[in-house]
Amino acid sequence: MADLKQRAAVFAALSDPTRLWIVDLLVLGDLSSTEIQSALGVPSNLVAHHVRVLEKAGILTRTRSEFDGRRTYLHLVQTAFDELMPGLLTLGGRVVFVCTANSARSQLAEAVWRTASSIPAISAGMRPATAVNPGAVAAAQRHGLALDPHAVPQHVDDVVGEGDFVISVCDAAHEQLHGSDDLHWSLPDPAADGSDSAFDRTVRSLRERVGALVTRVAPAA
Repeated sequence: MADLKQRAAVFAALSDPTRLWIVDLLVLGDLSSTEIQSALGVPSNLVAHHVRVLEKAGILTRTRSEFDGRRTYLHLVQTAFDELMPGLLTLGGRVVFVCTANSARSQLAEAVWRTASSIPAISAGMRPATAVNPGAVAAAQRHGLALDPHAVPQHVDDVVGEGDFVISVCDAAHEQLHGSDDLHWSLPDPAADGSDSAFDRTVRSLRERVGALVTRVAPAA
């Protein structure tokens, strides 16, 4: 809760356009309040107010001028923005991608994950098909992904183990898992359309989502 309150304070401080402008001015160098007032064209009392808010949120610090001790310079605390995102997720097992048939979306998600992370991944389905969808195989080939065309779709109950991080990649799987998945990605079924463009959209969406997630996870020590 303390972390949430600190993050909220930083976001609140940055929500005012004038304060965000002050932060922009300080990204590359330090300025005095007078210099900030001149750049913004606003009254000194308003600058002082905004600076106090930014200081209270831990975004700015002051240093006194070594030449003119009456003057202080404002410095942007670069680390103030390091914790704006939630903390890293620690994964103790594999990443398991789940869709309905384990023939397209979850297979492609597993293949995309393997290109982006060393954390093991596998896929499964709620009602496994008899084979991987040829459209998924073709899409994997077009996008340079390693997807075994002879892989046998598996049932989720036979795959998920202790410590696995479950990501549902279709709405049906998410709703049938009744909260036992850790994340849900609402992706349309490319097999329903069947076109190359539908499968390509799925790969692009998975790459975006996987790319965002891998920056937020770490394997257990």
